[in-house]
Amino acid sequence: MAVALLLCRVGLAAVFAVAGAGKLADRAGARKAAVDFGAPEALAGPLAVALPLAELAVAALLLPQGTARWGAVGAAVLLAVFSAAIGLALARGRAPDCHCFGQLHSEPAGPKALARNGLLGAVAVFVAAAGWSDPGPDAFAWIGVLDGPGLLALVVGSVALVALAGGGWMLLQVMRAYGRVLIRLERVEHVLANAGLSLNDAEPGPPPIGHTPGTEAPDFSLVDTLGDTVTLDDLLEPGRPLLLLFTSPACGPCAALMPTVTTWQSEHTDALTIAVVSGSDAEAVRAEAQEHDLARVLIDEGRAVSTAYEANATPSAVVVSPDREIASWVASGSEWIERLVRDAVAEPADGGADGEGGLAIGEPAPALALPDLVGRRVELSELRGSDVALLFWNPGCGHCRSMHSDLIAWEADRPAGATGLVIVSSGDTAATKEEGFASRVLLDADFEAGAAFAAGGTPMAVRIDAEGNVASPVAAGAAAVLALVGAASPPLLAVMSHPVGRTQRSPMDTASGQK
Repeated sequence: MAVALLLCRVGLAAVFAVAGAGKLADRAGARKAAVDFGAPEALAGPLAVALPLAELAVAALLLPQGTARWGAVGAAVLLAVFSAAIGLALARGRAPDCHCFGQLHSEPAGPKALARNGLLGAVAVFVAAAGWSDPGPDAFAWIGVLDGPGLLALVVGSVALVALAGGGWMLLQVMRAYGRVLIRLERVEHVLANAGLSLNDAEPGPPPIGHTPGTEAPDFSLVDTLGDTVTLDDLLEPGRPLLLLFTSPACGPCAALMPTVTTWQSEHTDALTIAVVSGSDAEAVRAEAQEHDLARVLIDEGRAVSTAYEANATPSAVVVSPDREIASWVASGSEWIERLVRDAVAEPADGGADGEGGLAIGEPAPALALPDLVGRRVELSELRGSDVALLFWNPGCGHCRSMHSDLIAWEADRPAGATGLVIVSSGDTAATKEEGFASRVLLDADFEAGAAFAAGGTPMAVRIDAEGNVASPVAAGAAAVLALVGAASPPLLAVMSHPVGRTQRSPMDTASGQK
């Protein structure tokens, strides 16, 4: 019995010491947790200090034999208070972050936290009741019987343990600071983008992660937070592109992205279906979905669906077209996910799926000047003298990939005297070169040309006559584009290209229903 009591005391002391130290190391988080659980703002600050100090005091009292009983009583009282606060929050339909171990570990308050507190409370009551008269040996009594080498080993081990704990704490602070810097940089880039400035013109796109666009999307069947079974076909039933967002409640960048996801689901419901696939236990996923008022949250406890889509990091996202094809590479990280969503919900050209959008036939084509690969600016008016077909292109688009070889073959077999392709790329030089087009290349970093011709997606094309006037509606879809390109007297072809990572997907990729 004496050994059992000692082990229980040491275990409780370790738990309370870690909890108290973790809260003191993150007083801002502890203060927020106090407010979330209903404490008045004026008391939240003092509570953020008093509670961890009380936990440390309980840990200290549990170890000596003479004070162990009072430490056990204090532990039972604190655990009862914590459990009451969690129970009251759950009764009100809320699941705030418990912040139980400060920076080391935190999770939404729920039945799991109550069960843990109940188990620890039972241990504390056992120590207080069974060990009231004899709580077992002093936790430090063994130190007195150590000889010289034993004492030296104790000192060295203690110093190493303190150094390890300090190093771990410092690493945690550095990682948290790094995360805050990344979030601030993303906000700065977002503000600059809204002001018409771009920082990514010379940057390469993201690596080609996941399945090649154009391949069949892996099927799945998962349970959502409401207990209903949801399949891939269910999500594609509305006929809109589907964005699968792979997250985890334990992922910090995912948590930072969740309010934005809620906004996306509300604002883009007519253009894009957004489903959150969360790789965690059902309880944590439900708590996060309730906290952020998320819709279509699927529970992927074993991360089988994430693995099937080769989304090995969180947050990550991929677009699936209504015809069950992978329509983008896996976008990893908040920045690329935001770009993927912006492209997926881009406004289509007037006329949409029937391919009758774009500028009025006979209207003069917009006057544009774009740089080539060596920096020389080229006027599009220089292309006059023969018909021109402008093709808006995206290497990350599944339908573009399906027509790529035909397009290259058309260039190789074009009749003698044809000027050939003029590629107008909105991305970096390397990504455009990888497409293998052999003709002149112009750069369109902000997709200025595509917007000027009212083309809202890829692949889409429009013809310009020899006098520089618009000669056709905008054709949408691979088959319609190839038909336009392969018309009699093959026209000069200018390709508006979005390399992977710059613009990965648009609803118009599937507007025509063709490949």
